[in-house]
Amino acid sequence: MDISVARTFLEVVKTGSFVSAAANLNLTQTAVSARIRVLEEQLDRPVFIRNKAGAKLTPAGEQFLRFATTMVQVWERARRAVALPPGRETVVTVGAELSLWSPLLRHWLLWMRRECPEIAVATQIAASDRLMEQVQDGSLDVAILYAAPSRPGVIAELLFEEKLVLVRTTPANRPLGPEDHVQIDWGEEFAASYQAAFPDQPNAVVSIGYGPLALDYILAAGGSGYFRKGFIRSYLEEGRLALVPDSPEFSYSAYVVHSTKADPGVMDRIRSGLRAAAAISA
Repeated sequence: MDISVARTFLEVVKTGSFVSAAANLNLTQTAVSARIRVLEEQLDRPVFIRNKAGAKLTPAGEQFLRFATTMVQVWERARRAVALPPGRETVVTVGAELSLWSPLLRHWLLWMRRECPEIAVATQIAASDRLMEQVQDGSLDVAILYAAPSRPGVIAELLFEEKLVLVRTTPANRPLGPEDHVQIDWGEEFAASYQAAFPDQPNAVVSIGYGPLALDYILAAGGSGYFRKGFIRSYLEEGRLALVPDSPEFSYSAYVVHSTKADPGVMDRIRSGLRAAAAISA
């Protein structure tokens, strides 16, 4: 079977729509329909029930789903194995959200270079939803995420627990107004918790989607914001930032996400390196 047919099938399952699958795959709806028709001819069974609401799996489609997922994962592993650099036993692909790369993934890359020279490493930065999709379809071995929704065939292991704390620039006796608070995008769960804790807070004048950029901004302009406690610890110790007394703290834990079919030996080495990196980054 053409692996693109299995990928198309999985995209229709994920989106619940031929139209949405076509848009995500940069194909026409006709091309998506043709691929699914080929699949149904090969299986001699319909795999989707099509209606105005979208596409729903038939019993045969439900049965084929787990095999399609495995096929794509095996293909991706085979493709990476064939392309191994000289002197390497295997290659691992690791992705993380942008705010987790520094310093956690930097320390991990150095640990892998020192402790696992036989493993080639490919890394990327992407949004959490995209990383979860790639772990599911086998194109990514491991993802490091702050939120790990439950997905079939995927295991999420707690990497470290962290707190988001409210800090302000110093001196602490300098008054700050509501317009000096910078809203940082720490995800939907944080946004809901923040709104519940500060129901009367006006909308922020400045909103920034990347924690390190927000930190650079308030250090230069003055202000306040919620940051990962481990990330700003050195600034607290230097006196450049101060905790805002009696302000609520919010949990912000990171997870290692991988397929249930991941190689246990390779995962043990990746996991060891990530825990060592997390200890250094704390």
